[in-house]
Amino acid sequence: MRRRDELIVGFTVVIALIAILAGALWLSGTTMSRTPDFRTARFRTVGGLSAGNPVVLRGVRVGKVVSITLEGDEWVEAQFQINDEYDFPEDAAVIAASASLFGEWQAEIISRLQPPNDPNVIADLAAAFAAGDDVWPGATLPDIGQLTAQAGRIATDIATVSSRVQTAFDSNAVVHMQGAIENFSTVTDQINSFALEQTEAMDGLGVSVMSGVGIMTDAAEMLQGTIGRLDSATSQGEIDSIIQNAQALSAEIRDVAITISELIAVIHNNQASIQRVLQGADSVMSDLVAGTGTVGMLISDSALYIETVRTVQEMRSLVEDIKANPRKYFKFSVF
Repeated sequence: MRRRDELIVGFTVVIALIAILAGALWLSGTTMSRTPDFRTARFRTVGGLSAGNPVVLRGVRVGKVVSITLEGDEWVEAQFQINDEYDFPEDAAVIAASASLFGEWQAEIISRLQPPNDPNVIADLAAAFAAGDDVWPGATLPDIGQLTAQAGRIATDIATVSSRVQTAFDSNAVVHMQGAIENFSTVTDQINSFALEQTEAMDGLGVSVMSGVGIMTDAAEMLQGTIGRLDSATSQGEIDSIIQNAQALSAEIRDVAITISELIAVIHNNQASIQRVLQGADSVMSDLVAGTGTVGMLISDSALYIETVRTVQEMRSLVEDIKANPRKYFKFSVF
């Protein structure tokens, strides 16, 4: 009976050792079916990748990281243990990335021709591949901590810009901008009125010029006819008539010139008057906006409105009192 117990205990211990050994082999990813295959990948930096992290292919674990060493020319080489034969891509590359939010890393085998859409990763894979040797090119994606820190910096910058914008555009700045827009609108209306008046004056000047041109054309035709009849006119005594017509034409031309000069003077006088009107209107609008002057004080000060309302109320009270107590204000006597 005692010997039987010893056999049972020994058998149990052996089974436990075998189970422990199998579990250790399974946890370490080691297989006894064949000799492991070792591959090497070249990185500029491996981030949080370390020995013992898994190596995956299309999401399936195929090995583990054995060692990570520093090499020349600022390269880092990671050695992988592949536990079985797998159909790797012809242009294989390795991406070291965070596997979870808890800081676990893994090395994923991908095709170098189908990298992640990240310019830094693409540049690192191209540089590692250009270095040559029979190793896989590798690149590292930023981990969650780096992305969170970068997002925090961006949020801080946005908050700073927002506070500066809020400081610059307070309520006073909005009021000033509204006043400036109103002043600009007023000036625009004044310029429009001035342009319309000048256009009307120029139209009048154009009509006068066209009339003068017509008169000069008629004079030229008269002169041409006179020259054609010059020989015959000398024999018939029409020289005096020609001279008189020339004098009359000269007087008309002089009158046209005087009219044009007067029109130009009127335009200049209108321009000076318009400028004075614009300056006076701008001064009045400035007083109104600033609340100075009689009209500005009446507009900006609510005392006039309050006194008016109070007077109306007192008048209403007086009328009501007269209706209620007419004898207090009027006395009637028959005799």
